[in-house]
Amino acid sequence: MRRYPPIAEHGLIGDLQTCALVSSEGVLDWFCSPRFDSPSIFAALLDHDRGGHFSVTAEAPDATVRQLYLADTAVLVTRFLTPDGIGEVVDFMPVQEPRTATDRHQVVRLMRVVRGRVDFALECRPRFDYGRQEHRLTLDGAAARFEGPGITAHLQAVGPVRLVADGHDVRAAVTLRAGEQAATVLSVYDGGGPDPDPLSADDLVERFGAVNRYWHDWISRCTYRGRWQDMVNRSAITLKLLTYAPTGAPIAAATTGLPEQEGGERNWDYRYTWVRDASLSVRAMRDLGFSEEADAFRTWLGHRVAAGPAPNGEPLQIMYRVDGDPHLSEEVLDHLEGWRGSAPVRAGNGAVDQLQLDIYGEAVHALAQAATLTEAVGYDAWQAAAGLLDWLCDHWDRPDEGIWETRGGRRDFTYSRLMCWVAFDRGIRQATLLSRPADLPRWTAARDEVLRQIMDRGWNRERGAFVQQYGGEVLDASLLLMPMVGFVGPRDPRWLSTLDAMDEELVSDSLVYRYDPAASPDGLRGSEGTFSLCSFLYVYALARAGRLDQARYAFDKMHTYANHVGLFAEEIGATGEQLGNFPQAFTHLALITAALTLDAELDRADRPA
Repeated sequence: MRRYPPIAEHGLIGDLQTCALVSSEGVLDWFCSPRFDSPSIFAALLDHDRGGHFSVTAEAPDATVRQLYLADTAVLVTRFLTPDGIGEVVDFMPVQEPRTATDRHQVVRLMRVVRGRVDFALECRPRFDYGRQEHRLTLDGAAARFEGPGITAHLQAVGPVRLVADGHDVRAAVTLRAGEQAATVLSVYDGGGPDPDPLSADDLVERFGAVNRYWHDWISRCTYRGRWQDMVNRSAITLKLLTYAPTGAPIAAATTGLPEQEGGERNWDYRYTWVRDASLSVRAMRDLGFSEEADAFRTWLGHRVAAGPAPNGEPLQIMYRVDGDPHLSEEVLDHLEGWRGSAPVRAGNGAVDQLQLDIYGEAVHALAQAATLTEAVGYDAWQAAAGLLDWLCDHWDRPDEGIWETRGGRRDFTYSRLMCWVAFDRGIRQATLLSRPADLPRWTAARDEVLRQIMDRGWNRERGAFVQQYGGEVLDASLLLMPMVGFVGPRDPRWLSTLDAMDEELVSDSLVYRYDPAASPDGLRGSEGTFSLCSFLYVYALARAGRLDQARYAFDKMHTYANHVGLFAEEIGATGEQLGNFPQAFTHLALITAALTLDAELDRADRPA
């Protein structure tokens, strides 16, 4: 077991309320319960010695290991190929009534041998509350109970598995031959609850079948039938896994603390719902035919709009917990050393209080993508949305921290103004379409003023490009969204000139940097990799600009940076390594958008004139 495997050397499993990461060596090294944003139970990913892990591996140091998903599911298989045989560890989390929030969650780890003989080694070493809480072990051979403050983890063995105490933890040695199976089932629940009922081998067969059927039934609703079916399906399943089913709120990523630079300080907690990221996911899910998921988030968002001012006094704040709670104060977990020494590790996110005006455009745009706005949020919520736009008329023209949550002070970011334009534009369209009460003259005047201001101050004549902030020269990849939201045409001369400038300054072998921190200091030390979201938005922009050969080559190259099971982190480093929190929803939704757009443009180019 390596102390810190590469970030990309993991697969994701989940039950639509929480999730876990399993390394390509069969080590479960990240798991929080009962929700994505709960304290960890296993966090060896962030501290090998203190974080805790649950490993099921082959006792064969010369084994070749391969990992894959069962097709179109979230069932992960880790295969161990040894001189004596081939064994598999099948990992999944049962999906049972996902829309009902519960404190009870299970991880099933099934061991089986398909050829010869394999010796498996099991270690279960939970460390509650990010490794800050001790636990008590009760063991009877077939089951182990780990009791922490207010939480219990119960491990049941099924088949020829004898659990043995190892201090306050457990281990086991399991030998299986071809055709034989064994399993362990980890159940986590509130400390006062009863232990789960014992499970038989037949019970596990039923749960294995049920979870496969769930995912096959779900992905069958996907309407995409294009050139990149497997990648799009995997991205859709990943977005589903990162969505909290009881509320419909997607989180930004499964983890906290994974760095944008090994050993650096750019390490944030992404286990929350960003209005921006989640709003953009609505389009991706809708375009794939998953209207139920898109509508669920719109309902969640409508409730945030209708709830009134956030604690920071603004109508909305940039992120919330999955249940809509606006309080997520940041703390430093200084007892954890961080992945490969990348400290500090943080829980919570101090950027919650930042002013980022772009969220209003993304929010209104997401709400406007319903068949009718009243279907998504109702008349009362329309009134709240209209009130938000009335408020924005007086508050859009302010410096803010911008989309990238820089900690270097407020500035006049072009992207923030762009999305304020989107807010007014979509509000005007919806009020007209639905014949709803609205101050259309005022909204129209504000929309037009924003557009003129961007054209006058966000356009740099010397550079021939739209720039990151008014009066500056720095380019910013967030502006790749300009043609997508309809602010400029995809072949408008100003836009094509901006795209050319980005090619020269932000693009490296089809990979795209967000911006140049050296030219535009962001208040943080260190550097970062290329941003995979931006790389996929670049593909989109190239395709819409008619540069199809360049777009397709860039898209195909991006696929080579996916991990072995098709997942992407936030960033890609100089030698192709994945960096940042993992897997990242923003990246996967942008992949979907790029695939659908490139497919459509290629099909259009293939049609006879």
